[in-house]
Amino acid sequence: MTINPKNTKLFSKKQLSTSTKDVEKVLSKLKALRGEHSIAVGLSGGVDSSLTAALLVEAGWEVEGLTLWLMSGKGSCCTDGLVDAAGICEQLGISHHVIDSRKTFQKEIIETLVTGYQTGITPSPCSKCNRFVKFSPMLEWTEQNLGFNRVATGHYARIRYSYESSTKTTSIETSKSRHQLLRGLDKNKDQSYFLYDLSQDTLEKIIFPLGELTKSETRQEAGRFELRTATKPESQDLCLAEHHGSMKAFLDNYLKPRKGEIILQTGEVLGEHDGIEHFTIGQRKGLGVAWKEPLHVIELQPSTNRVIVAPRSSASQSKCTVGEINWVSIEPIKRTTKVEVQLRYRSKPVIATLTPLEPLKKDIQNNRPYRCKLDFQSDQFSITPGQAAVFYEGDILLGGGIIEPKVVSLKN
Repeated sequence: MTINPKNTKLFSKKQLSTSTKDVEKVLSKLKALRGEHSIAVGLSGGVDSSLTAALLVEAGWEVEGLTLWLMSGKGSCCTDGLVDAAGICEQLGISHHVIDSRKTFQKEIIETLVTGYQTGITPSPCSKCNRFVKFSPMLEWTEQNLGFNRVATGHYARIRYSYESSTKTTSIETSKSRHQLLRGLDKNKDQSYFLYDLSQDTLEKIIFPLGELTKSETRQEAGRFELRTATKPESQDLCLAEHHGSMKAFLDNYLKPRKGEIILQTGEVLGEHDGIEHFTIGQRKGLGVAWKEPLHVIELQPSTNRVIVAPRSSASQSKCTVGEINWVSIEPIKRTTKVEVQLRYRSKPVIATLTPLEPLKKDIQNNRPYRCKLDFQSDQFSITPGQAAVFYEGDILLGGGIIEPKVVSLKN
């Protein structure tokens, strides 16, 4: 184990003596982890990643900071974040590296996001960004330039590595050699939903120190360590919306207005819109039409540029199909199985029966040959195509995929 000599006296005994028991457990686990204790920490400039770096330094790891430059301009993940990340590295006495990831972000996130909205779905960019923009590129860069084979981030999630004696399998039969992705202990902050698309190779090489902590403990410890980001407010919006001022402003920057009709499910034209990309399934506010009862968007038709609306009772459904599935903690399910499903980041998991389906041609071409049907125990409101449906058993994340569009027929 290599310890950076500049970091050995970073924190005072007074600061360390007031650490919570949970933090002491995290430090003990970090010290006991297998392999070389050299790591790059993905620093966004926020308090979570800042404390992650501080804990690893305190645990005696050789630590270097790494920040992805995703966009130019203001925003927590752009210029402001770069400045704060650099300041944290200076405070901790570690090196800071910046990777220019703007082209990758443009191709993998912005272009696919715009195309998705244009074709009537509401994409979930964070999961895709974690896999294709953040973790894989960071690991590759770290191995090639630093000679380290591990990366840590400030995500609130946990990993149960295959070599740990406490490793347990789910009730679903699977290989014991798989690493398992678990919810963070702080259920109000758990971010495992956005990590469902990570591969086994990636899980083996990443560490989430904050998965065992609550957000309040993170703030408390950051304050004790006197980190400059200890009181920095959290970003409350998608980075692109924050960067451009709103999601509408972002989309207007890429898509020209396209006049279309807003139609009641019975076929009656209620009004006009300037682009289906400004609507999402389940939306009620901002429709710009009046009716005798509240209306919700139930379908977006890219071919006709129509927005179909109906009362809330028609905005719920009992089933959906999910494609592009990535099986995480278990091997692919091959028979009908009951699972808990989370349909959006802040929603509670619901019980559904998962039935494997034959993959589509595009799924096979994209090396994602797994697809399924979900039958819910009760109707679910606003099942949104393009969003992630993530499968759990308790705290264990089994896998997840993308909700496919459903065709809604107009009533005569």
